[in-house]
Amino acid sequence: MELAQVRLLVSDFAACYHFYADVLGLKPQSGSAEGPYEKFSPATGSAGIAIQDRSMMAEVLGELGDLATGHRSLVVLRVDDLDAYCEQITSRGATILHGPAPMTERMRVAHLKDPEGNLVELQEWLLLLG
Repeated sequence: MELAQVRLLVSDFAACYHFYADVLGLKPQSGSAEGPYEKFSPATGSAGIAIQDRSMMAEVLGELGDLATGHRSLVVLRVDDLDAYCEQITSRGATILHGPAPMTERMRVAHLKDPEGNLVELQEWLLLLG
């Protein structure tokens, strides 16, 4: 088994597209800013994040109406320089909720939310010197 992607079901597709493409700087696969689906990839690594219109999935699952609010998810992105990346994304409109701060002796993190309230964790893995 291999992870294909993390997919977030969203209500405001355009706002989430802007957040992942323009604020976080991930590369959209097709450039489909109108939706109902788009996959974003980081500069390195093979996993990606996808957003999908929540109502489309509700229709697929037969969950029509106001019940299609979905569940919140945590998206984890690893970055090389957490402080520099946080500075870049705050200049593009992101609001850091927590951090950058140590999570463990091997990792520093920062947390923010996308326009739908999905939690995003940014990780910097630290090199421990012996």
